[in-house]
Amino acid sequence: MILGLVFAVAGLIVLAFAADHFVAGAARIAAFYKVSPVVIGAVLIGFGTSAPEMVVSGIAAGQGDLDIGVGNIIGSNVANISLVLAAAAVVRAIPVDTVTLRREVPISVVSVIVFALLAQGEITRLEGGVFAALILVFLIFVLRSSSSSDALFDDDVVGIVGDKPVKVGREAARALVGLAFVVGSSYFIVDGAERVANALELSGGFVGFTLVALGTSAPELVTSVQAARQGETELLVGNLLGSNVFNSLAVGGIIGLVGPGPVLDTTLAETGSVLMVVIVITSAVFMLIGGSVGRNKAFVLFFLWVVSVVVLSGGDTAEAALTVLR
Repeated sequence: MILGLVFAVAGLIVLAFAADHFVAGAARIAAFYKVSPVVIGAVLIGFGTSAPEMVVSGIAAGQGDLDIGVGNIIGSNVANISLVLAAAAVVRAIPVDTVTLRREVPISVVSVIVFALLAQGEITRLEGGVFAALILVFLIFVLRSSSSSDALFDDDVVGIVGDKPVKVGREAARALVGLAFVVGSSYFIVDGAERVANALELSGGFVGFTLVALGTSAPELVTSVQAARQGETELLVGNLLGSNVFNSLAVGGIIGLVGPGPVLDTTLAETGSVLMVVIVITSAVFMLIGGSVGRNKAFVLFFLWVVSVVVLSGGDTAEAALTVLR
């Protein structure tokens, strides 16, 4: 168990840094070649910020641990829109602009509901194809609807690309090395999660929902709290909602195409999916009411995250504690 924790935690730390460098390197190269901020923001940064969930879940599914992959998606979606948003909102009230309310909120809610419905019982290659087709539709919609308003993405892109001269060779090496460490650390995370689940007699789905999902959502947590402290909250909600879209559709597509099969943890697939949808809808309602998320709403969202962990743990955590004591 200790070795498993070391593998998982160390892998998650490396993953967080590697994913940042991969995204930054790729985005700076794209900016050097005058790629539109919309394309960089919607495609490169969108996929890049979901790279931790994407690679970890894909490797888990490919190795036959579909429950870890599904648990990571559900747990990351829940953490993004409850724990991460709540942590930022405690620091400062988070405004939600009208464009986000009109576009990102409904798309995010629908994406999460689609994943919840298709994750019941089993995830087939056909369903993986449906997820992949839907993420393409989403990207085409964003690119077309944003073609005349590139400024919406300027701040997001500038925040990652910066204003220093771009050295293509160095940035290419940075992106490739970052990607290599993303993949390598993900193998350690999956292996560590398996060891922890087996040692504590926990389901892979629960470990994916908690340990793995918290780790892959850690970059969003850190950057969101930092943005709130600095008062740079304009893009915060949109980024979290976009992350949930990519988690549900892009990551869902990968696990369906790479490692289709039954979701053995029925509690995760059924109860976990319901909790995810309820929390996402609750968060969306909070955004619609008053156009912002403040401390009172933040405490409710954090409480819902705690409830989701407790409900999904069932009696597993008590048994795990007894196992450790023995």
